[in-house]
Amino acid sequence: MASSAELLQGTLDLLILRTLAMGPMHGWGIAQRIQQVSKEVLQVGQGSLYPALHRLEYKGRIQAEWGPSENNRRAKFYSLTPEGLGQLEAERGNWERMAEAISLVLNQAG
Repeated sequence: MASSAELLQGTLDLLILRTLAMGPMHGWGIAQRIQQVSKEVLQVGQGSLYPALHRLEYKGRIQAEWGPSENNRRAKFYSLTPEGLGQLEAERGNWERMAEAISLVLNQAG
């Protein structure tokens, strides 16, 4: 399993933006969603998740609002801003080009 420390900072930001594209979510929910969708391969610890959320909020790519969680606890819910949606689309394209380039290098003949 890849730990959060093994994820590159830009990759974690991209995963958070993509997760929030589905709708507002609190931090624990974001981490759980990434873990579930990656079939338990990616686990994002709080030590990586919350600095990334603060960084994305500071850059205006997400916004936060307090509200009650599923178990009636007060939680900070994050949502994607229009700037964050634009960043998601740009970074997604960059990621796909990079993955294709790495695949070409790894699968080269000889």
